[in-house]
Amino acid sequence: MKAFSLATRVAIIILGTALATVLALAGTAYRSLTTDFEALLTQQQVKETEQLAEQVDRNLQLRSHALALFASLLTNGKTLIPLPEIELLLGRQEQLAGLFPAGLVVFDSNATAIAENIHAPDRIGTNYRDRPHFQRAFQTRDSIISRPIIGRATGLPLLSFLAPIETDDGDLLGFAGGVLNLAETSILPASVNNARADVYTRVIDTNNAIFVDSRDDKAQLLELPTPGTNPLIDAAMTGITSGLARGPEGKQWLYATDQLQQLGWLFLRATPHQVAIEPATRSFRFFLALSLAVAALISLLAYFLARSTVAPLSRMTRKILGVAQSPDQKIRLDEEGSLEIRHLARAFNAMMSEREALAAVKNDFVATVSHELRTPLTSLHGSLKLLNSDATGELPPQAAELIRISLRNSDRLRLLIDDLLDFNKLLAGRMDVYPVPTSASALIQDAVEGNQSLASNARVKLVAKPARPITVLCDPFRTRQILDNLITNAIRYSPEESTITIDASRTDDGQARLTVSDQGQGVPEDFRERLFQRFAQAERGTRRSISGTGLGLAICQELIQLMGGKIGHYNDHGAHFWITLPLATTRPGDTEAPVGDTP
Repeated sequence: MKAFSLATRVAIIILGTALATVLALAGTAYRSLTTDFEALLTQQQVKETEQLAEQVDRNLQLRSHALALFASLLTNGKTLIPLPEIELLLGRQEQLAGLFPAGLVVFDSNATAIAENIHAPDRIGTNYRDRPHFQRAFQTRDSIISRPIIGRATGLPLLSFLAPIETDDGDLLGFAGGVLNLAETSILPASVNNARADVYTRVIDTNNAIFVDSRDDKAQLLELPTPGTNPLIDAAMTGITSGLARGPEGKQWLYATDQLQQLGWLFLRATPHQVAIEPATRSFRFFLALSLAVAALISLLAYFLARSTVAPLSRMTRKILGVAQSPDQKIRLDEEGSLEIRHLARAFNAMMSEREALAAVKNDFVATVSHELRTPLTSLHGSLKLLNSDATGELPPQAAELIRISLRNSDRLRLLIDDLLDFNKLLAGRMDVYPVPTSASALIQDAVEGNQSLASNARVKLVAKPARPITVLCDPFRTRQILDNLITNAIRYSPEESTITIDASRTDDGQARLTVSDQGQGVPEDFRERLFQRFAQAERGTRRSISGTGLGLAICQELIQLMGGKIGHYNDHGAHFWITLPLATTRPGDTEAPVGDTP
């Protein structure tokens, strides 16, 4: 967050809050939506299951009633009609045959098959009295539907229907039978058979633990899986009519059950939970996408509003940085924006007013003190020079040494006061320059000769590189002052036995460049921004580096700008300070100005 602006932070906070709110609402809404949807789907599933179970029950009853009606046609009230008439009657039962496509069979009073409409090997003459559904039919004398059985003749899973054939007095004459081949005919409605593959529908004979509908395996009856193998079947068998259960593959199913009234079979219908709630999930995704889009729009709007709110603060920051980089600027902040920003601008303006007042007092004080010190210092300096030159007679060695030390210190003090006076003149705009055509080589040579003794004392070699004759338009005295300052700094920061070079060259933009290069450590990276500020000094360097007022480079920058040039530096195996000056346009007869120590 530290790398982001205030407007970005506000936008991120708003975006985070909006996203947290959206996600919290979305989570709550999703849970509520899925819970309500599950309840609704469960009710719908229960209702559909009841309807389908009723359809299956009606389907079975229809077949049973049709078979009972057919059975009533097989007697004359006292006995069975003759066998030829039974066979003829069987051949005319097209609709009944459609209800029992696996065949119609007529049995005598001993449960022996005597007639059939579809031939099955070894069925005629076979006695079925041992079958459980025949035994029940003998006991109840009611229409019977068997559990799924394997046909003796066909070896296929069958469902057998029986309707008793009775006399008018209620004596049992035989049975009319109808057969359904469960491998080919389903007792489920067509809508169930044509349903999606992921809809699970079963009719379960709970008493015999088998599936009545055996469409998945035509070779044998399907027995119920052992408990624990299929949690969905286990849940249906518990008696809980609806709910959620996991299938053997681990997928959740939404199921409902209902009892077939006539037979007591269990009708099971289940839908994958994920498929069931897909509409709710789609609605939730749409809601979430819409919410995120709204949140993003709100965040974007908040970002632009935040930027417009802090824009005055950004402008204030740029102006304050400008003041920090150029302390002499006199600026005021616009008191606009929010209440806090207006108060900040008002406080800054008050601080700047106080700062300018203090700066004016300080500059006046420095100028006054420097001016007042200069007169007695000049007299003192002149006296010391006379004594040092033996104008008053030869001094004892100890006194001569003290005079030389005092003279060096007075020179240093005079230079410091000159720097202060020059800088105050520059700040006040009272410094004038007088550009004239001047030889760059002469400027450099004069500066080298003037600083040679200082370089020798520091055990540093000072060299002027040869260059083509270049004439520049400058104030010779102020240019020499600049070069002296750059050379002095180079001497201060150069290691012993190193070399300082000064050269001149032409630039691509038609100016002259004078460069002072040393072999020291270069300008520290963290000091470059403050290099040309007043009273700024680098703390890194040799033992000779901590001296002076820290005004030299600031004065150089002001002077070179007055002469239409620039000043800069770069590091490359040492520090390289350069100034640019405009080239002079000379005409025949023009002479270059002499270069000296004084204007």
